[in-house]
Formats: sequence, structure tokens, C-alpha cells
Amino acid sequence: MTALFQQGWARGVSLATAITLMLLVTLFPLPLTMADGSPISHSVLMLIMWGLSAGFVHGVGFVPHNRILRVLLGAVVAWALMGVGLVFYLRYFF
Repeated sequence: MTALFQQGWARGVSLATAITLMLLVTLFPLPLTMADGSPISHSVLMLIMWGLSAGFVHGVGFVPHNRILRVLLGAVVAWALMGVGLVFYLRYFF
């Protein structure tokens, strides 16, 4: 399964999603609020940013030697945590 995520298409998905989410968070942060207008919790925002960072790490092709970091900065974690951020934007627009 690891070899599947090391292919070019998977890295492209990670990089494209990370760039898209980076632009959304930077240029249009309003969806990162709750329904009543209060900001989301710091913990949730931290997880979204972790996913964003992992998406860039995986997208540019860096593979850490440390097994723990390889998992924490891998495609599965990146996609899951970036998905959390994208859910906030989808919820806002729909």
C-alpha cells in the first residue's frame, strides 16, 4: 500500500490539495468559524495545519527516514487532515 502513495499521481493530489487549502485559509478564512461566528477550536485548526504541512511534505517528494515521521507526514494522514479543513469550506458554501 505504501508504494501506491509514492506514485506521481498521489504526490500531485497531495500538492494540489495543499496549495488549494493554503490559498483558501490565507485568502478566505471566514469558513473556519462555527455557525454562530465564533472561531473553530485551536485543536481543530492545528490538525488542519498539520494536514496542510504533511500535504506539502508528501507532495514535494520528501520521505523522512524516521518511521514515525514517515507516518505522521505521509499521504494518508495528510489527506485525512486536509479533508477536515475542506469539510469546513464545503459546509460554508453548501
